[in-house]
Amino acid sequence: MIVAFSISPTSGDETGSVSEAVAAAVRVVKESGLPYELNSMFTNVEGEWDEVMAVVKRAVDVVAEVSPRVGLVLKADIRPGWDGQLTAKVERVERLLEQG
Repeated sequence: MIVAFSISPTSGDETGSVSEAVAAAVRVVKESGLPYELNSMFTNVEGEWDEVMAVVKRAVDVVAEVSPRVGLVLKADIRPGWDGQLTAKVERVERLLEQG
């Protein structure tokens, strides 16, 4: 499965930045060893249901340590028996774009 998720703490440091809290959440994903990619809106992670959901929960938990309220947006592509789709889905579209 692939999960795209975004975690939003309600507050950040005195400049209003939430980057440190988000970095802590992404660090959890990185340390999980699961394939992932980061973009400006979401973190995408691929793996089995239990391992992906455990990573999302740990990421929320580290943000909750510094924020009294945490927002979570999550979208999942659940397709048992398929892996490597984090990059394969993009590659298929890019091939079609190259064909014109």
